[in-house]
Amino acid sequence: MPQIRPNRAKQKLQQGQVVTTISGLQSSETIDFLGPLGFDAAWIEGEHGPVTWDQLGDQTRACDLWGMASIVRVDANSPSVITRTLDRGAMGIVVPHVNTREEAEQAAKSAKYAPLGYRGMFGGRQAFGVPDYLERANDQTMMIVLIEEAEALRNLDDILKVDNIDVFFVAPSDLAQTMGHLGNPGHPDVQKAIDDGLARIVDSGRTAGTLVNDDNIVSYIEKGVKFTMTSWNAWVARGAAGFLSKIPGA
Repeated sequence: MPQIRPNRAKQKLQQGQVVTTISGLQSSETIDFLGPLGFDAAWIEGEHGPVTWDQLGDQTRACDLWGMASIVRVDANSPSVITRTLDRGAMGIVVPHVNTREEAEQAAKSAKYAPLGYRGMFGGRQAFGVPDYLERANDQTMMIVLIEEAEALRNLDDILKVDNIDVFFVAPSDLAQTMGHLGNPGHPDVQKAIDDGLARIVDSGRTAGTLVNDDNIVSYIEKGVKFTMTSWNAWVARGAAGFLSKIPGA
């Protein structure tokens, strides 16, 4: 009997391991190119990116091909949007701008079937050929909430009490904006707030995530971050600059 596809990212978190997630993905072809490199998950951008519902099915399918968990950031904390995204094959949902316990509860329940939530009763692509999908889906579906506003940090202790959320992800840029430091997530006050938020998440026994780069990933792992996300765009830009620097007049 066919079995539900395992969520590699969720399994690693359950084992206490660090999850690596790659973003900056605009097509299934890009996911295919990056798939063999070894990342645990692909962050598909449904809030800021151009992905359509048709494209989403192809992108999650490409993730399945390489054993990566397809993690989709939706554009609203909406039960219908979350349900449809899961039906299109996503293994995980990222909900932006979660500022209160009530908003966190809505996000968590939207992604789970009863008795944990009220996800719409349709299995979608991940259910094809899996007769016990409805009984197994809750175990493999990830929920990630973004802590990206000063209000969320003020309410963090209550948000952390919500069950069935796999990752509490502190997002630097939007947090900087709401703290009065537009475009400057490196400001000392913002960095202090990020570190404080991550420490509170870790100390509560929940899983912390954040945006990382080559320079700070080791530091964040040492602080207890288990879910890391980075873009591959900077690597291309750095490689292109290095190549062009070797060519006179380029």
